[in-house]
Amino acid sequence: MMSVPVIARNAGALQAFKISEQDTNYFACLFDPLADGVSFTLVVEIFEAGGATPPNTHQAAEEMFFVLAGSGFASADGVEQPIGPGDAFVLRPGVEHVVRNPGPGKLYCLTLMTPNEGFAELIRGGVPWTLTDEDIAVIRGRQ
Repeated sequence: MMSVPVIARNAGALQAFKISEQDTNYFACLFDPLADGVSFTLVVEIFEAGGATPPNTHQAAEEMFFVLAGSGFASADGVEQPIGPGDAFVLRPGVEHVVRNPGPGKLYCLTLMTPNEGFAELIRGGVPWTLTDEDIAVIRGRQ
């Protein structure tokens, strides 16, 4: 069987998940090892107003965020920085980090983890979620 040279996604057809029902952020899956056989996970991570990731670290993976829309704060090893559209940052393995959105609107980040380090399994093992029209518009670059 021949492998497919290009895998494509349409913003309106993306699957979305919350890791748990109580979470304040959710993920629109672009590419990941489970669905696409790639070695990384790429998602649009959407933070509700008041939302944040729990403090976390990765053993081997690097995690990159690129802010598409909204504003918030990124903290790495206790140092906090404001973030907004066009900002990008990389978190190295072993660095404890938090991304938070004080609001009032949503914060949208293109988030890449490489290697996957169980990220896709964590996301896809969560609660299926529905993207709003606003979410799809931001993903399409129409804010």
